[in-house]
Amino acid sequence: MTTATTRHSDRRVSPVFLGIVAVTAVTGWATWTGFAERTEIAVFLFVTGAWIVSLCLHEYAHARTALHSGDISIGAKGYLTLNPLKYTHALLSIVLPVIFVIMGGIGLPGGAVFIERDRIRGRWRHSLISAAGPLTNVLFAIACTAPFWLDALDGVPLEFRFALAFLALLQVSAAILNFLPVPGLDGYGVIEPWLSHDVKRQIEPFAQFGLLFVFALLWVPQVNGVFFDVVHTVLSGLGVSEAEASIGWSLYRFW
Repeated sequence: MTTATTRHSDRRVSPVFLGIVAVTAVTGWATWTGFAERTEIAVFLFVTGAWIVSLCLHEYAHARTALHSGDISIGAKGYLTLNPLKYTHALLSIVLPVIFVIMGGIGLPGGAVFIERDRIRGRWRHSLISAAGPLTNVLFAIACTAPFWLDALDGVPLEFRFALAFLALLQVSAAILNFLPVPGLDGYGVIEPWLSHDVKRQIEPFAQFGLLFVFALLWVPQVNGVFFDVVHTVLSGLGVSEAEASIGWSLYRFW
């Protein structure tokens, strides 16, 4: 595997990211302890902050894997600083996913860091770069659900339990959506290196519409119901009930 070097300033964690982490930590503590005067606002800020942190880590995973796979331009683009303002499409990466959480309680996959794929050799490396992002959501989901299956929430205010359940739902839904083999999503990026040139050429004109197609399908009640059935089945296996996640979403939408 290629060893890539970057300047120290290219790897310094952004104050923007640290500020988001600080807001998440403070509001999470306020929810945990019941210190907040208006718990629902603390829940909103905690979940939103944690969700943005996970989006930043998702993109960082793509960038870091690309760096060590041969794209040494990653550092100069600011992707290793975890600053969401450095992403190619800040609207798609941060703003739109947060809006979808508020509107529909779904973990919308964001994008994107621009990776110079021609610098990278080997199909496995290309697949790993694409898989790194959603695998981060999987790890985040495990971290969010660990207190549930470890029975570590006894005595903790219910508001924090419900907020954590809703955050877990966002991570699980984001991982499932991202792993769909649809052009424009990471799941397609995993299999694309293994497709023939002719197949990739035929798919390419539709790649920019893949994400919109998935969103449109999710507005169909039957498809939406099946999708969330899958999400809640996964959550149930991780110790989080559908009721807990649903109450968490209701609490999140305090208005």
